[in-house]
Amino acid sequence: MKTILLKAEGRKSLGTKESKALRHEGKVPCVMYGQNEPVHFAIYAADFKNLVYTPNVYKVKLDVDGRHFDAILADMQFHPVSEVILHADFYEVDPSKPVIMNIPIAIEGNAPGVRAGGKLVRKMAKIRVRGMIANLPDFIPVNIDTLEIGQSVKVRDLPANGFEILDARENAVVSCKMTRAAMQAEAAAAAEAKGKK
Repeated sequence: MKTILLKAEGRKSLGTKESKALRHEGKVPCVMYGQNEPVHFAIYAADFKNLVYTPNVYKVKLDVDGRHFDAILADMQFHPVSEVILHADFYEVDPSKPVIMNIPIAIEGNAPGVRAGGKLVRKMAKIRVRGMIANLPDFIPVNIDTLEIGQSVKVRDLPANGFEILDARENAVVSCKMTRAAMQAEAAAAAEAKGKK
């Protein structure tokens, strides 16, 4: 899994007033939970761009006033109107303990159902998994080479090497549906065949 570096500065004091002051400076109040006491710090909002506004998933190397931590982004709070990041929670990673993360899916191949006039519908963008951080992939491949109209690739069909998939096995990840135009063409053909009898 790829790693992204974030430089942070420790917070001297906590509370609503201090958090507002940090946001006014363009910083995001953050906390990291994990192995020891929670670590409170702030990161410039602009530095979250490559971590948050991307389909990719990253391990985070946090530099908090010269102290280094391996972590993952656990949760974020956004302003309901402006969508500005209000707060971020990180979780410190222990290489010997499993973590839970949402890993993006990558669709691979060409579906025969699409070539036959169907439409590919992506039901899930990410899969929830648990495993050692070293075993977690950058993405989970979803092969659609045998997908016909009316069929789905389900969670149970996905490869899981060295980690456990937590989503329900019967959930559809991607499916091939008949388009309205194809349905109308099929109905017209059926009506024409009926008329010829």
